[in-house]
Amino acid sequence: MKLVTYQRPGLAWPSFGRLLNLNDELDRLFETPLQAWAPALDVHEDKEKFTVSLELPGLKREDINVHLEDGSLIISGERKAETVSEGTEVHRQERYYGKFSRALTLPVAVAPDKVKAAFKDGILTVTLPKAEEAKPKQIDVTVN
Repeated sequence: MKLVTYQRPGLAWPSFGRLLNLNDELDRLFETPLQAWAPALDVHEDKEKFTVSLELPGLKREDINVHLEDGSLIISGERKAETVSEGTEVHRQERYYGKFSRALTLPVAVAPDKVKAAFKDGILTVTLPKAEEAKPKQIDVTVN
């Protein structure tokens, strides 16, 4: 079997494409990725709560740790590498394996006893209700 080098689709700046190819070549030269694995996450805020969502495909619920510590939300875990049977040659491996940790400093206090985490279809969603003192309050103006 002959493997063909992957060429990214045309980019707006040809010289930028050459830099991406150089990055690929450096990865291949040193056989290590230039960055550690960190799952992608989204953070949303409304008046009542923060919602944090992480992409964790291939993980099981028991491989994920979620905790609050000193005003920060810390999510960590480990994606275990798939075993390759003896005699099998790996031609390309782009998925990251190993431990990860994401820490987010929360800008306001949250109610720790009301924090919820749900894991479905490879997406972890953590809901952090704001503490009452952190929620915006409407102040009525009276006429004297």
